[in-house]
Amino acid sequence: MDGSDSSLAALEWALEEGRLRSGQVHVVSAWHYPAIGDADGRAPDHDAFGDHTRQSHAEAMVRSAGAGVAVTGEVAEGRPADVLLGAAAAADLLVVGSRGHGGFTGMLLGSVSNHAVHHARCPMLVVRTGADSARG
Repeated sequence: MDGSDSSLAALEWALEEGRLRSGQVHVVSAWHYPAIGDADGRAPDHDAFGDHTRQSHAEAMVRSAGAGVAVTGEVAEGRPADVLLGAAAAADLLVVGSRGHGGFTGMLLGSVSNHAVHHARCPMLVVRTGADSARG
């Protein structure tokens, strides 16, 4: 969950699937501290860097309330694909959006969903939205 349209669509899909199957949904948000700084060599404030992710996660949890399914969540620092795969290691299904806030906007699959498709140990669904779903 990164707050992008595709991650929100994935959340909605997962909530409905969880409700229909009397399951539960675990909402995972991850952020990665960049290895580079600005032109003067200063790196962003480490604690503040994940603020957007924490805010998006909190909004997702509010959005999930009342969905008729048990919802838990976590925010973790780390490469998003690795965090998601770790969280999904014992899952029945991993649901991700097709593109989030990173990468090249013209790609059909974002780097996180592409990595997860190739490495997930459970069934996986990639939810595409808007102009994404009209391509390919």
